[in-house]
Amino acid sequence: MAQLDRELLKLLAERRQLAADQAGAGELSPSERLAAEDAAIEALAERATKLPADYVRDVFREVMAGCRVGPRGVRIAYLGPEHTFSHQAAIRRFGAAADLAPVGSIAAVFEEVDRGSSDFGVVPLENSTDGRVTDTLDCFAKTRVTVCGELPLRIHHCLLGSGPRAKLTTVCSKPQALSQCRNWLAQHLPGAEPRPVASTAEAAKMAKEDPAVGAIASASAAGPLGLKMLAENIEDQLDNVTRFAVIGGETPPKTGRDKTSLWLEVPHEPGALADVMAIFKRQKLNLTWIESFPIPGSRGRYLFFVEFLGHQAEVRVRRALESLAKKATQLEVLGSYPQAEPID
Repeated sequence: MAQLDRELLKLLAERRQLAADQAGAGELSPSERLAAEDAAIEALAERATKLPADYVRDVFREVMAGCRVGPRGVRIAYLGPEHTFSHQAAIRRFGAAADLAPVGSIAAVFEEVDRGSSDFGVVPLENSTDGRVTDTLDCFAKTRVTVCGELPLRIHHCLLGSGPRAKLTTVCSKPQALSQCRNWLAQHLPGAEPRPVASTAEAAKMAKEDPAVGAIASASAAGPLGLKMLAENIEDQLDNVTRFAVIGGETPPKTGRDKTSLWLEVPHEPGALADVMAIFKRQKLNLTWIESFPIPGSRGRYLFFVEFLGHQAEVRVRRALESLAKKATQLEVLGSYPQAEPID
């Protein structure tokens, strides 16, 4: 076993050196590089007859991330700090060995990508329990970035603490996490005060400092801070999924299982929205998400965020977009990207 591990270590070093030697020669863009990695990982997963495909994907995602060397690395901004669910989503998409850059707000993720400081960004888009993430939609309306991927992550909340569960007087977490666990808290900790804080990671730090404080956070936050697991999977909905958007880079080529996202504004007159929706019906495009969002400082005006099945390279999608442009007073196509299944 030890000899085999040494051989693996030697091969990993050789692969990393080869990646360094090839860096700069016919350099791919970050999007092209990521697409090439994805294709290679999927090919390896298909060939792995004696290993679970998910195991192969996880291992080689880290191998690829560790080999992103050279003058042009790939930097990924996410809503920090570490050990949050946004951090988990970034790891699952790009690897823990990637150049992951935590920032303090969703707006800061957009700014990082918009000014080119980061190649990609990971932002929460919607939750299956609480619905849309308003800050993200607001940033899409204000910043011109491309959506190049999605990552639906199953969210499993845990109750962490440094003292016994029976002694808790306060439970801290971000508002969304408290909301997603409110029934469990009412049943099991009716005397504890729910206290919203900026992030699940901040809640975990508070629980470390005070044994009377519990934190709702991910299981991965327990180890680094030395917290005890007081209860697992306390989310009220068993299938609690937060969908994250990957922003930045070019629109990926069509795969046959794609989505397209856009926002638009329609005239403030009877039937305007119905006319727009009829365009999707005529082109046989299935809507998967629609949200209205008030335009700040413009009473009575709304943007509609729309997502549908199909890729903007397809003829019927192009026809729909041409028709939408004639009906809408504003239209911005955010991007097309492959559909993704929820992951744990």
